Amino acid sequence: MATTDAISIFAEGTFEEQVRNVTLCFSCRESQSAEQVVELANYIAESRPEAERAAYVQSVQESLQTGEGQTPLAEDEGRRRQVLTSVLGEVKSLGEGSEREIEGFFNLLYAHVLTLWPADSEERKTHVAHLLQVIASSPAEHNIKYRILSNLFNALPRTWPLRLSVYNTLLQLASTNDELEVLQLSQSDVEQWLQEWSVSAGEKTAFLKALVDAFAKAGEPETSYRFKISYVRSFDGASPESQAAAIDLIAATLSSPIVFDFDPLFKINAVVAAKDHELFQLLQVFVNGGLDELKAWQSAHAGAAEKYSLDYAQLEHKIRLLSLASLGFQNIGAELPYSKIAAALQIDQNDVEKWVITVIRAGLLSGKLSQTTQSLHVVRATARAFERAEWDLLEKRLTAWRAGLEGVLDVVANTKTRTAPPAPAAAAPAAEAAPDKSEPAAELPVSPQVEPAAA
Repeated sequence: MATTDAISIFAEGTFEEQVRNVTLCFSCRESQSAEQVVELANYIAESRPEAERAAYVQSVQESLQTGEGQTPLAEDEGRRRQVLTSVLGEVKSLGEGSEREIEGFFNLLYAHVLTLWPADSEERKTHVAHLLQVIASSPAEHNIKYRILSNLFNALPRTWPLRLSVYNTLLQLASTNDELEVLQLSQSDVEQWLQEWSVSAGEKTAFLKALVDAFAKAGEPETSYRFKISYVRSFDGASPESQAAAIDLIAATLSSPIVFDFDPLFKINAVVAAKDHELFQLLQVFVNGGLDELKAWQSAHAGAAEKYSLDYAQLEHKIRLLSLASLGFQNIGAELPYSKIAAALQIDQNDVEKWVITVIRAGLLSGKLSQTTQSLHVVRATARAFERAEWDLLEKRLTAWRAGLEGVLDVVANTKTRTAPPAPAAAAPAAEAAPDKSEPAAELPVSPQVEPAAA
C-alpha cells in the first residue's frame, strides 16, 4: 500500500461513528480495511524507538497483504482477528499523541474489538481487560483516562457485562486518585445499572462492596452507608458472608451519629436472619428501649461493644437522643417538664436544655424551651418505630384534631348567623285605581319586614 493512501481516521468522530466506519469497512474493498489497521500501527510506532518504527509498521502491512490464492482480508475474519490481536499486544500505554489523538485511537481500537469478536466470547473479554489495565496503569493525565473509559462505557449496550468491567476500572481510578466526585455517581444510577447488567448476583454484590469501600476511603460515610444497605440487601440467601455483612451493617448503624431510622434494616433478609446475634439484640434496644435496657445489655455481653468497635459512650449518647425523641413524640402539643426529661435521660436537670438543643439539631424533635416554666413545648417529634402503640396514639391525635376542626366550623357558622345583613323587603302591589293624571302618583309607605337569616 502506498504511503499516500494512509490517512488519519481516528482523530475525528464519536465512538459510534468509529464502529459504523469499521463495520462498513469490512464490507468494502480490502485496502480500506487495511488502512485502519495500519493507522493504528502507525500510532503505536510513535512510542517505539525511532529505529524500530518503520520495521514494525512494515510487518503489520505485510500481515495485511493478500497473496495469490489467499482469501481476501475483508472476507477472512480469522486473519483479521489474528492481525488485530497482534496489534493489541503492542498497546502498552496511551501513546505519544495529543489527547484528541489518544481518544480517537482508543475509539477505533474499541470499535474493531467489539466488531470482530462476539459479545459473549472470552477473546473479547480478554482484549478489553488488557486495554483497561493499560489505561489504568498509564502515567498519563487522569482526565484523558476518564474520557476514553467513559466513551467505552457509554457506547456499550446497557445490558452488556463489559459495562461492569469498565466502570470498575473507572471507580478504582477515581478512588486511587481521591477524585470520586468526577464520577457524579448517584444511588439511582447504580440501582438502574444493576437491573440492566447481565451479570451474576455475586458480581453485583462485589460491585456494591467496592462502592462501599471507595466512599468510606474518600471520607463520605453517609454515601458509604447507603451503599452498604444495598450491599447487604443484595445477598440472596443465608451464608457466612451475608451474616458477617449484616452484623457489620448493624454495627455501622449503631455507631453512626446521623442514622436514627432503623426500619430499613428490618426489611433486609440478611439482618433478620441474624436475630439470634448479640448485636441484633442491641439493635432492638435502640428501637424500643432506653438507658436501663442498654446498661442491661452491656452487663450481659461484657466486651461485646469493643469486639465490634463500638464506643459505649457514643451508644449512651445516641440512646439518650432517641429516648428524648420518643418522650417528645408522646407529648406533642403539650408542655414537657424539665424534671421529666431529666429522669428519662438520667441526667442533671441543669443539662436538660443542652440535650434538647442537641436533639433538635439532630432533626429528631422541634419545640420551644421556656426557662420561666422550666418546660419544653413539643411541636414535632420523630418516633423510633411505628408500631401498634404509635398507630393508636396517631388515631387519638387525629380524632382530637377533627373535633377541634368541627368546633371551629361551629364557631364560624354561629358568627355568620349573628352578623348576617337583613333580607330585602318584598315590593308592595300596585293600586288598582288609576291615579289622577294631573297629579304625580303618591308612593305607598311600606314597612320593611325583617326575616331571620338562614343558618
